[in-house]
Amino acid sequence: MALFLPVVLIFVIAFMVMGVKIVNQKQEMIIERLGKYHRTLEPGLNWIVPIIDAARPFKIKKMIRTINGDVYPMYGTTDRIDLRESVYDFPRQNVITKDNVTISINALLYYMIVNSKSAVYEIENLPEAIEKLTQTTLRNVIGEMDLDTTLVSRDNINTKLREILDDATNKWGVKVSRVELQDITPPKEIQNSMEKQMKAERDKRAAILEAEGQKQATILEAQGIKESQIQKAQGEKEAAILRADGNKQARILEANGEAEAIKNIIDAIANKGQPDKYLIAMKYLETLESITKGENNKIVYMPYEATGILSSIDGIKEMLKGTSK
Repeated sequence: MALFLPVVLIFVIAFMVMGVKIVNQKQEMIIERLGKYHRTLEPGLNWIVPIIDAARPFKIKKMIRTINGDVYPMYGTTDRIDLRESVYDFPRQNVITKDNVTISINALLYYMIVNSKSAVYEIENLPEAIEKLTQTTLRNVIGEMDLDTTLVSRDNINTKLREILDDATNKWGVKVSRVELQDITPPKEIQNSMEKQMKAERDKRAAILEAEGQKQATILEAQGIKESQIQKAQGEKEAAILRADGNKQARILEANGEAEAIKNIIDAIANKGQPDKYLIAMKYLETLESITKGENNKIVYMPYEATGILSSIDGIKEMLKGTSK
């Protein structure tokens, strides 16, 4: 009897220790009692009934990347379900675009388990299911696009993949946060053609820019010549107007001076009472001056009334003397 009690005590202690389960933060355990779901253990100290209760194993799959860049899967099981966001690096795969071009794509999937019970009981192998679903969805999405659209639509592809995967994995208790396409690699011959096309496009843009620059330079030069000619014509016009106005003012002043001089002379003659003789004499003298001009004029013709003119001149002389007095 004395030996039996220590054995029982050791058995009870061992039984209690076997039932203690410590769950880390952001982890959960699925407990089955006699093969049936019993409860989910949350982070902290928990106790289960040994032998009757057991943790349900959960399959995991991790992708290991070597130094050479090769990716290979590593499979395993665990009794603790990680609730943190996980990243799954998919191996490179070939997909066919809408225009029948085979391209190579590798992607990253970010997801987290939000319902551990569904992740265990709703799908047999969650990591494998997510991988296959992502691959088939990626093929369907890329198959609806041609090569050019695929290369420039990474954001659209990522968004579309995330929406489809998140909706499909919702019943598995999984939340897909985002999908990222790491690399899209077309075949070598397609890459060479694309490089030639890009070079031709750059040369075309350079030629267009050069032609546009020459066009703008020609337009600006023509506009400059036009403005110069307009300014020159405007200056000549203003100069001509100023010259005409100056001539006009000069002639007006000259005429006013002559009129004033004639008026003074007439007034002076009028004081003697013989203005008509003065005017007649002046006209005769002007006529004689015009007749005698010329290199070949050797004979001077005297008009018939020369004596009258002379007498008029004598009369002018006498009048001027009177005026001076």
